[in-house]
Amino acid sequence: MEQFWNVTGELLAGFAQNCEIFGLTLLMAIPLGLIISMGSMSKFLPLKGLVRVIVWIIRGTPLMLQLLVVYFGPGLFIRWLTLRGYVVTFRWNRLVAAIVALVINYAAYFAEIYRGGIESIPKGQYEAARVLGYTSAQTFFRIILPQVVKRIVP
Repeated sequence: MEQFWNVTGELLAGFAQNCEIFGLTLLMAIPLGLIISMGSMSKFLPLKGLVRVIVWIIRGTPLMLQLLVVYFGPGLFIRWLTLRGYVVTFRWNRLVAAIVALVINYAAYFAEIYRGGIESIPKGQYEAARVLGYTSAQTFFRIILPQVVKRIVP
């Protein structure tokens, strides 16, 4: 019976850590996805193209590969620097690496969801806001974003 409680305790600890990772990932990925979506809809074509290519790559690669790159990539880069004579010390935590990789992955997906929601709003909404004297920021945050949230939540 003691073994049952030991295993149950370990499972509950893992579940708590999983919930912590999930909460932190959502907390950081949702606003980052909105920022990325703004970059992918930018009128500055080099920025728009760069952001869309990065999102395309992130969405097209498996999450496990992204986890491996985020965890091992900085160490390999630092090793490469030390071979060239630079002195760099860096220790990567597995939990932090997992959260960073998950945030990047989810932010790319959220960016596409936001972009689709924003582009689905009719142009008449923007024109009506301009007639009412709203600035671009007021138009986005008071008129467009609430409609986008209503469309993308389901």
